[in-house]
Amino acid sequence: MKREKKKKSELREWIETIVGSVLLAAFLIIFVAQSFVVQGSSMSPTLENGERLVVEKVTYRFSEPDYGDIVVFKFPYNPQEEFIKRIIGLPGDTVMISRGQVYVNGELILEDYISEPPLMGFSPQVVPEDHYFVLGDNRNNSLDSRDGRVGFVPKDLIVGRAVWRYWPVTQLEVFRSPEVVANIQ
Repeated sequence: MKREKKKKSELREWIETIVGSVLLAAFLIIFVAQSFVVQGSSMSPTLENGERLVVEKVTYRFSEPDYGDIVVFKFPYNPQEEFIKRIIGLPGDTVMISRGQVYVNGELILEDYISEPPLMGFSPQVVPEDHYFVLGDNRNNSLDSRDGRVGFVPKDLIVGRAVWRYWPVTQLEVFRSPEVVANIQ
């Protein structure tokens, strides 16, 4: 009899441990962070196809997205897809792209992280309230806010902020916003 009770309690411990682990993992994935795989070249040279990132979901519950943040968001045209881009314009900003240069509120932003200057222009437009203007770092190969299918991205479609590249291991990196973009006001 004692042996039978001991086996039941061991089995019960295993079940409780597994269920607890699954619940903890679900909580973390839903509310705290998730893994994200970069698909395509729209963020090259900063991010390359197949790289794996940690996207944290907590910051934007307490603060607003900021210039230069690399964010994952649901594609407005098809919310089943997720895109990754860099925030260039905040609500109320006037964004313009002219002659390969990006201007925010009339100020030229210097972008040493892009692959090449954008060929496609963008007439001056004000970013609506609770929306963001996003661009890929590979400006000439990126479906981003310049395209009507993406447009200005509503805050409620932003999943989170990319904070860490963990794969490939040789490219481990914690992401920080570039100073040039972060100082726009």
